[in-house]
Amino acid sequence: MALGRNEALALAIGTQVGAGVLGLPYAARKIGLIPSVALMFLVALTMYITALFVLELSAKNGGKQMSTLAREILGRPGGVLMFASISLMSYGALLAYIAGGGSVFANLFGISEEMGALIFWAFASFIIYRGLEMSGKSELILSGVLLALFVVVAIMAVPHTKVENAFYMGSEGIVTLFGVAIFAFGCHTIVPDIYKGLGSYEKAKKVLLLAFLVPAIVYSLFVASFLLVFGENTPQIATQALEQLYGRIGMLVGSLIPIFAILTSYIGLGLAQLDNMEEYLKMNRKSAWIITVFPPLILYMVGIRDFVEVLGAAGSTGDLMAFIIMPIVLYITYKLKPAFLRDREAEVS
Repeated sequence: MALGRNEALALAIGTQVGAGVLGLPYAARKIGLIPSVALMFLVALTMYITALFVLELSAKNGGKQMSTLAREILGRPGGVLMFASISLMSYGALLAYIAGGGSVFANLFGISEEMGALIFWAFASFIIYRGLEMSGKSELILSGVLLALFVVVAIMAVPHTKVENAFYMGSEGIVTLFGVAIFAFGCHTIVPDIYKGLGSYEKAKKVLLLAFLVPAIVYSLFVASFLLVFGENTPQIATQALEQLYGRIGMLVGSLIPIFAILTSYIGLGLAQLDNMEEYLKMNRKSAWIITVFPPLILYMVGIRDFVEVLGAAGSTGDLMAFIIMPIVLYITYKLKPAFLRDREAEVS
């Protein structure tokens, strides 16, 4: 279960840099480049602070998962709320990733979306089944390729940039961008696994700093690449616009980014949800894996396949509660609880 520093960093970044990033340029198109970048860094800072809360609480309690921490600090209702929030977010995201993977595979290889979804699901779910060590190594490779592709996109966009697109500003869509950014920076569920894999609070803390700084820079570069070219006309799935600029080569690059982005997030979130199920529900690992990866596939097969709607619902409900509100409540309660208990003991004596 040991992780190297680079593997831990790749696991954290890979969990973040997923489908959420693909919607950032579209969400930012009405706001403008400068305000959008500022808002993304503000969200990154907020999410980094709450991730540190999760890391400290997990490290002080033997590397326990977020749901277990909530149950022990806030009682059974708190544990149920955290478990429900994480599960809602995780299942919604995994379902969206299966749908997105199926769509991309269908476009690339000329197969049906259902067959593409099955291939994607089987490959990614197998990596999750093999556990933390294989997931860390896989994320290291996939995240490296993905970050390189983002740089390629930025280079491809440079000849088509328009300076005037850097300076327009608006207020429409701020709430939407805020929600998408929360989803795009969410990696809190994997934090306890990173701590356990590294075996050191200080090492995990350093990894988390880079894990939020690198995506914030990459996201800003990615958003700038499209806003500077398309401005307010940026398409909903930004990478699709590359085909307009470079034909088949643009289509290929624009398809590879979603594949790697979705795959890295599916692995990271799936592994975290498996550990969450195993620990909170006290299940054996194989049963936890089955309950983690099969329900989203079943939902996909019965027809729930709208990538954007599913992702939006998961992000605006589960992510906000699990990644911002609950970590703050847990941290404050944990810090105040000893003093509260001492006061009670003093009154009794």
